[in-house]
Amino acid sequence: MSGLLRICTAGSVDDGKSTLIGRLLYDSRSVYEDQVSSVQKASKNRTAGPIDFSLFTDGLRAEREQGITIDVAYRYFATARRKFILADTPGHEQYTRNMATGASTADVAILLVDARNGVRPQSRRHAQIARLLGIQDFVLAINKMDLVDFDRAVFDRICDDFAEQLHGARLHPIPMSALHGDNVITRSARAPWFEGRPLLEYLETVDAERSQRDRPFRFPVQLVLRPDHNFRGYAGQIVSGTVHQGDDITVWPSGRSTRIARIVTWDGDVAEAQSPASVTLTLEDEIDISRGDLIAVGDVEVGQKFKAEVVWMDERPLDPSRVYLLKHSTRTVTAEVDHALVLNQIGTVTVSTARPILFDRYTENRATGGFILIDPATNFTAGAGMIVESLGRHAATSARPSAAERIARLAREAGSDAEAIDAVRRALEDLLV
Repeated sequence: MSGLLRICTAGSVDDGKSTLIGRLLYDSRSVYEDQVSSVQKASKNRTAGPIDFSLFTDGLRAEREQGITIDVAYRYFATARRKFILADTPGHEQYTRNMATGASTADVAILLVDARNGVRPQSRRHAQIARLLGIQDFVLAINKMDLVDFDRAVFDRICDDFAEQLHGARLHPIPMSALHGDNVITRSARAPWFEGRPLLEYLETVDAERSQRDRPFRFPVQLVLRPDHNFRGYAGQIVSGTVHQGDDITVWPSGRSTRIARIVTWDGDVAEAQSPASVTLTLEDEIDISRGDLIAVGDVEVGQKFKAEVVWMDERPLDPSRVYLLKHSTRTVTAEVDHALVLNQIGTVTVSTARPILFDRYTENRATGGFILIDPATNFTAGAGMIVESLGRHAATSARPSAAERIARLAREAGSDAEAIDAVRRALEDLLV
């Protein structure tokens, strides 16, 4: 399976997330010799054996001193079959917001559970956040199985517990020992009853490409480019879908329809562009477009009131009487939330915005279904939200082109001046009948 796979780890503190990632990097030969030497020196006087694999990801001084993960640590590696981005996220409850950050872009979540302790509340919380953030594929890594003599009954009990927690998701359970490498790279002889794939083989072959390219075309406008009077382009990133020169598109919120004239990149014009490319689009018709508008194919949701799942990240509780800034795609509006949340709490809320926003449900499109809430007094990112549905919902539909626009298009599509004159004449006759 080719392509890039984004992975996040999740689970309660001390379940072995950093050790597993370090072991995976070390056994797949994805760390440099100087890194290994540095970690071996730092491992002295620690209880993790000759090499403490967690030190490959625990980079902050406070993390090494306390033996915990605080920040999200990203590591990049590749095998002959695939490229990977690993996000090692913290397990402590007070750093739940950092876990949500790491999971927000992941394709697969590795949920670690200490075989001795079973499923703990923080493990459930992380699983819930990962599901809310749209992750469909999970590795249930039941770690430290060597400490329970690879007892299959322990493994089956934890699997059954998590199957209820992740109903509807694709779950791949693995009995392992991250410290000793059992079922990390190769299948372990200490668990002969396990017939599934070890971790690396699963990650190399899982089809978790919930590709944005297969979704409807969405292009939030970041900047209007006007270098001279002959060029007007709209710069931004294609957050989902594919666009071709000549495609019919609609500009929101105006609802005006036109076609793509050019797709301009740093290397010149191209006939086609896909998510997540950053391009500049020019249109066949002059339409008033500004930053925050959306160029799209198909209908989108439009509204000022919607239901959302929110993960609260601020130590100051959410106050329904306060006004927050809501950043959605390239547009920022003021918003109010109907009830309170406290730090690390996940809740279903109703959000009301001062101006309409254009969106998709988060389950249908991460890029246009997610938003953040910002405290205007501190500029702190206070919450992350996933839109569930519009309240009083209605889909934005494209405005019917005016008679002048339809006639102008007929003229442009004609193969010659004579054909254009004839097409315009017939269109005028139809209007006057």
